[in-house]
Amino acid sequence: MASMPLERLKALDEIEEDIAQVLTSASHALAEISKDKPSQKQVDQHKTQFLNTLSSVETELTKHINYLIQVSTGQPHEGSSYAAEKSLLMAGQRLDHSKRRLSELESIKNYYPLPSVPRPAFGGPNSNQSVNGNLPGVPDLN
Repeated sequence: MASMPLERLKALDEIEEDIAQVLTSASHALAEISKDKPSQKQVDQHKTQFLNTLSSVETELTKHINYLIQVSTGQPHEGSSYAAEKSLLMAGQRLDHSKRRLSELESIKNYYPLPSVPRPAFGGPNSNQSVNGNLPGVPDLN
């Protein structure tokens, strides 16, 4: 898998050479056409070479573009960490948002403090205090 980037770079170098060949073929065809007596055979030969090489360049570039699309959408493929990096970035953003929201809620809580409500004293299940708080008309359950 370590050789994949090198292979891709080598293929891109070959595409670059093909692009130079396309330009050369086009210039030869134009040079032939600009002559006083152009050779139709030479023009056709340069045109054919131009079109074939251009088609090859287009096919190879399309393959590379499709690969890059696959990588950028987070689909699994050989050796990419893009999906994991993207997931980590999104988790960090969610964490930052959560921290900001909690901070906002804390400031709201501090700005609008809850009124203190007296709570009835209740000692719990093992205490000697009545469960019903000795309300009148209610029998003691202890």
